[in-house]
Amino acid sequence: MSVLEVKELTKSYAGTLAVDHVSFALEEGTATALIGPNGSGKTTTLSMIAGLLKETEGTIHKDFKSGVGFLPQYPQFFSWLSALEFIEMAAKISGVESKNIRQQSIRTLEFVGLGAAVNKKTGAFSGGMRQRLGLAQAIVHQPILLLLDEPVSALDPTGRREIMDLLKSLQKDTTILYSTHILNDAEEMTDQLLFLKQGKLVEHGSLAEVKNRYAEPKIQIRFESEQAAAAFQSRVLWPMDRTRNLIDLPLTEHGPTMQQVLEALAQDGSGISGVNRQNVSLEEIFLKVAGEK
Repeated sequence: MSVLEVKELTKSYAGTLAVDHVSFALEEGTATALIGPNGSGKTTTLSMIAGLLKETEGTIHKDFKSGVGFLPQYPQFFSWLSALEFIEMAAKISGVESKNIRQQSIRTLEFVGLGAAVNKKTGAFSGGMRQRLGLAQAIVHQPILLLLDEPVSALDPTGRREIMDLLKSLQKDTTILYSTHILNDAEEMTDQLLFLKQGKLVEHGSLAEVKNRYAEPKIQIRFESEQAAAAFQSRVLWPMDRTRNLIDLPLTEHGPTMQQVLEALAQDGSGISGVNRQNVSLEEIFLKVAGEK
């Protein structure tokens, strides 16, 4: 069931299209990554869906009456409030029943890893703690749809891993749409991929579907030395890319088959330390789509 349907969504500023007739739908309990170069319209799209910006054209249909959580890229806090006071305020604004506000706020702060800082002033929070607090205010009312603008950009690798695990655990009851430039994270928890470029939706589909459209399987061969890699390259004369002792050999309809490659390697396998079949990464797709005119 679709939780959100966006049709021909458009935002214009002084005649310039920031978002250009974008259409997509989000299914219940899925996570969708919104990616694209800087200035492609990701934040504007999220802000319109969250109701913070009015669309110029198009429609946004939510299949529920309430329950949207939003974490902006740079969340703002009142430095004189404690974490608990801030989340209780967010809970009240978001419509949580008065009798449940305190318990729900504490539970949410514990969920995002701030259980030991409930009484600490937000002005003393680190960047990572502020990001966690921003996530807490976005989910304290248990939203059906969660919108996140670069949710892990301020975190170190350990913090990113913890927040991504938290977001995965939310998926059972929450539909998530998030923008990110950290493509490894997108590959890890994405059911659907939306690629914006200059305000237009230029790629759309499941991660597997998008990868299949750009599929360029290759074999990566690691040799024990540069000399062994160079000798193999000169002997087989197949199109390949070599960087020191690494060779990337594309598997195309005009190139060798996997069996031919293995047979060639078997002839002088003493200099080989590893062979891996690799498929196109999301980063490679990003660079290709972003560079297309």
